[in-house]
Amino acid sequence: MNQKQIILFLTTKSLHPENQESPIHFLHKWQTPIKYFYRRNHFPYPLLTQHHFWIQISGRVHQPRFFHYSEILSMPSKSLVVPLECAGNQRANFKPKVYGEQWEEGAISQGKWTGVPLKDILEKAGLSQNAQEIVFEGADFGKKPGIHENIPFERSLPLEKALHPDTIIAFQYNDRPLTYKHGYPFRLIVPNWYAMASVKWLSKIKVIDDAYKGPFQTDDYVYYPHEDHDRDKFPVTTLNVNSIIQKPIHLSILNTGVHEMKGIAWTGNGRITELQLSFDKGKTWKNATIQSILNQDYAWSSWSYIWKVEEKGEYTIYSRARDSSGHNQPLTPFWNRKGYGYNAVSMIAVKVE
Repeated sequence: MNQKQIILFLTTKSLHPENQESPIHFLHKWQTPIKYFYRRNHFPYPLLTQHHFWIQISGRVHQPRFFHYSEILSMPSKSLVVPLECAGNQRANFKPKVYGEQWEEGAISQGKWTGVPLKDILEKAGLSQNAQEIVFEGADFGKKPGIHENIPFERSLPLEKALHPDTIIAFQYNDRPLTYKHGYPFRLIVPNWYAMASVKWLSKIKVIDDAYKGPFQTDDYVYYPHEDHDRDKFPVTTLNVNSIIQKPIHLSILNTGVHEMKGIAWTGNGRITELQLSFDKGKTWKNATIQSILNQDYAWSSWSYIWKVEEKGEYTIYSRARDSSGHNQPLTPFWNRKGYGYNAVSMIAVKVE
């Protein structure tokens, strides 16, 4: 008897602009198929022309110039397995609630990105001695609340991060050209940072000698710890240590016996060194088995645990990850007004009958 094919779908959060979650709980391989990669947009998809096959380099450089798609493809490239996580992933879990797209756990996806190190391109243009930040402009644009004119999506990186050898201008995903909805023809990939830094449809790079103050740098993607004032704010950058439970699914009904639990864990600070599970709301913890990709420093880790359950009843299960920098997932999240960086312990409830 033939098994029925199971078809997965993205979960729609908004249509205009398109924002959709990945079916992350059902994806157990290292590479997310592009059709299941989450989609995050601030503006409508751009109308691409032949001009978007050029990247302009300007500002504090000795030789302002353009790089064509074919020239970038001819340069030495590298491939990296990198997860991209929206800074608002799991925003729906904050209490009290915060405004913004109510992402659950699926605003994260991972795959193999191939591209040219950004530093190689900047070296060809020649950075001036007073260069401080690099600004990246995508081809997408539109209206942002509070701003009357159309603006592009634009972000900057400090010089040190921009010149890191693993910050790349990608032109392939999982060994195929980038797709239109995920940044074709060029996407900046910034490992270890939240995905707002990985600008899609990259069209312009500008080197500046001061701090960039665009709205997606100093208004959005900023942690505001207080509800009624902006004191103590600081920028969203590095991924927080995090994990999710993929199996069993939240609110599942299980039989007594043996069950294999599965999930993933990731961090922007080193590597995952420990994944623990609690079946008594954090009183005691049990170690899961961790599996990582060899020689891929940025990839998430998969984990598994054999759960032998003999007593019927309702169970609340926590997962928490620890990384090589000593960061643990906390029991309670760091609440902030715009709902970024949620990384409290992952939690599901199941019933055993």
